[in-house]
Amino acid sequence: MKKIGIADTTFARYNMGKSAIDELKSNNTGFKIIRYTVPGIKDLPVACKKLFEEENCDIVMALGMPGAKPIDKQCAHEASTGLIKVQLLCNKHILEVFVHEDEAEDEKTLSWLADKRTREHAINCLDLLFNPENLTRKAGKGLREGFKDSGPLRM
Repeated sequence: MKKIGIADTTFARYNMGKSAIDELKSNNTGFKIIRYTVPGIKDLPVACKKLFEEENCDIVMALGMPGAKPIDKQCAHEASTGLIKVQLLCNKHILEVFVHEDEAEDEKTLSWLADKRTREHAINCLDLLFNPENLTRKAGKGLREGFKDSGPLRM
């Protein structure tokens, strides 16, 4: 049975892990979900590595909500770099799902964005694991998780 890891944080202002698990379960194709919650986004790389090495996960979603201050942007970048290194070390995908607090003008929109982006990446997670041809069909379409798609370039 395939295993999907969910790494999330207590720093996030929205329960992205719950949204991911809800979306994954609503599209159940026979897998086990293992959740590992850590304090902040810089803890996510180790959480993902542990999910791969100790829990034998096949893919992991790394969920975080960096703040709007410059130090938060720097921490998000460092976390992202760490997540890339873990992917290369483990030769497995990590879907980085970050929602920055300054992406929305109000809390209602921020909450909506965190939920929508997480759920759309949960579908990407399932496609990577079970139906990669779905992603190939979507190549070059300018798809975005969360806000409106950009659409493909026209010639």
